[in-house]
Amino acid sequence: MEFKAVVFDLFGTLVPPVRAPRFESTLEQMGVLVGVDPEFFKNQWMYDTWMDRATGVFATTADNILHVCREAGVDPSDEALAEAVALRMAFAREVLEPRPDAVATLERIKNAGLGMALVSVCSAEVPQLWPETSFAPYFDTLVYSCVAGLMKPDPRLFEMACDGLGVKLEESAYVADGFKDELKGAVGVGMHAILIAPPGEAEYGLGHRGEAATWTGPRVEALSEVLGLLGIA
Repeated sequence: MEFKAVVFDLFGTLVPPVRAPRFESTLEQMGVLVGVDPEFFKNQWMYDTWMDRATGVFATTADNILHVCREAGVDPSDEALAEAVALRMAFAREVLEPRPDAVATLERIKNAGLGMALVSVCSAEVPQLWPETSFAPYFDTLVYSCVAGLMKPDPRLFEMACDGLGVKLEESAYVADGFKDELKGAVGVGMHAILIAPPGEAEYGLGHRGEAATWTGPRVEALSEVLGLLGIA
């Protein structure tokens, strides 16, 4: 198979999975800053508002924080709100650090002449911070759930990525960690899906990567191993 493009997932793929304890402690600190019970704030953010955050209902981080505050009957000061937003943005910058082999792998793919797209379930922080990341120079098309208003495995997200690259779905590989049946979704539209499952990560990440346990298709333990599956020497 001669591939013309590679579509990457972000969390758990280009960057390691978010560590749950670090994520939860950040949310609790945000709650303290805006005067909301930390446990209430954490649960609202993780369970009650995450879908709206990921599909763009909350256009900004501040919008999401204010929603949680209203649910708690709290009216934070502008200063407290700004501090909570800054804490969330600092956390987002931290978790957008690439895997050790990510940039070198992207460089090899780019040099091989393949197009690259991102399809990520994410909230507003990712589009805002993406230009600052070391990933930015390598990607031709960016598909964010919070902009598209769709969640994987909706086939329209994969179609948007390949349309943006000007390639057919069947000419593309999709590399991901198996969040919410995304690999099955990619295969369903004709793409060639590759699971990335580095040893030891499943037990500390957030998310629902159920496909990692049942996936029978191509599997790698490091991003650099994708090169061989793409036919890049």
